[in-house]
Amino acid sequence: MKEKEKEPEIRFEKALEELKGIVEKLEGGDLELEESLKMFERGVRLMAVCQKKLEDAERRVEIVSKGMKGGVKPFEEEAGEEGEEK
Repeated sequence: MKEKEKEPEIRFEKALEELKGIVEKLEGGDLELEESLKMFERGVRLMAVCQKKLEDAERRVEIVSKGMKGGVKPFEEEAGEEGEEK
């Protein structure tokens, strides 16, 4: 079996836009089964790309925050502390 070529890297925004289009088409219900399966598989790959990019971005934010504050607080904790002294 021939190995599949690796897909070129896709930007988060582009992947999300394509994923939204796939969801709309699948929800429409007008596709044949085989085409629906192909689109679903593509959607799963795009979801994985988006998830990885979000995790990478979160790590970068944590690294920058740690360097600036000397520690990292989860975003949820900081959301309710607006206006309070830290």
